Amino acid sequence: MPDETVKPIADLEQIVSYIFTDRSLLDEALTHPSFVNESGGKVRQDNQRLEFLGDAVIGLILSHELFSRFPGSREGELTKLRASLVDEASLALLAGKIHLGAFLRLGRGEEKSGGRDKPSLLADAYEALVAAIYLDGGMEPAASMVKRHFAPLVENGEMRTTGRDFKTDFQELAHRLCGLAPRYQLQGVSGPDHERIFSVAVLLGEELLGEGAAKSKKEAEQAAARQGIALLKKRQAP
Repeated sequence: MPDETVKPIADLEQIVSYIFTDRSLLDEALTHPSFVNESGGKVRQDNQRLEFLGDAVIGLILSHELFSRFPGSREGELTKLRASLVDEASLALLAGKIHLGAFLRLGRGEEKSGGRDKPSLLADAYEALVAAIYLDGGMEPAASMVKRHFAPLVENGEMRTTGRDFKTDFQELAHRLCGLAPRYQLQGVSGPDHERIFSVAVLLGEELLGEGAAKSKKEAEQAAARQGIALLKKRQAP
């Protein structure tokens, strides 16, 4: 049986400001498939079904929120913005802010390989947590948490507030002008755990086109892409 030495789930309820009526839903949301595989049949349900539902619930909540916040944006802009918010990096970032990794039930192998800090695992668990809240209490508490957690991402930076995705724009421009795809490199991470700053460079071939620094790798990539767009456009100017 895998080690269940994790933080009490009551602590997580306090962090997310929601007390479950059916705690088994929360247990399921925190159970990684590796834990089930190593349980010898004692645990049968992992969080993958909840992950599937949570993805849809988050998508609906954010779609409504963006529709209301940006009445002047077109469908394509809203789609890009929603996609930038619900990608793995953003979900893992939000999971990290509520220390979700500390509550997960992992198999020994996943534990030893650093599973509590893996972005893909954290993103999946966050979606499962949202689904568990939705099933236990309905849309209102799920929407309350999602809106609260995603608000800083929606409001942070020009890309968020205008619905622009600089990475996509830069990729299209670089392909059209240079026939190359941008390549992003993480240059370093600095600052304390609660205020980490990611530095990213973007290259076309071996040429440095832009650099960015932000509180998440994703935002740093967006900032670097924005610089790259400006440089390519400047070169094309008469």
